Amino acid sequence: MLEEKILNDYKQALKSKDKAKASSLNFLRSCLMNRAIALKKKSLQDDEVISVIKRMVRQYQDSIEQFKQGGREDLVAKETQELEILKAYLPPELSSNEIRQIIEEAVNQLKAKSMKDMGRVM
Repeated sequence: MLEEKILNDYKQALKSKDKAKASSLNFLRSCLMNRAIALKKKSLQDDEVISVIKRMVRQYQDSIEQFKQGGREDLVAKETQELEILKAYLPPELSSNEIRQIIEEAVNQLKAKSMKDMGRVM
């Protein structure tokens, strides 16, 4: 499970004294625990963990934009480093070509001809 991998990576970061990674993963673990408590679960499924990480990634991206506008390059660098640590736990994103190919396959399978068929394609 992804939650276990995060815990193991956190322990490894502590052992190797990687403060930035340990701090980021500790914050992520606390967010995961809060989400599990909110859902009244002992542990989260991988898709739930990914949704928490995606929410955190959006927050980091917003923070980076705010810091850039404020001229705080030191905080931009710190937030960017933490953002990259979090992105390592997300599945790889599809390229625009791969997305186009999937859409074209769906259109061809459903034999969609006009915009009226959009609902079926979706």
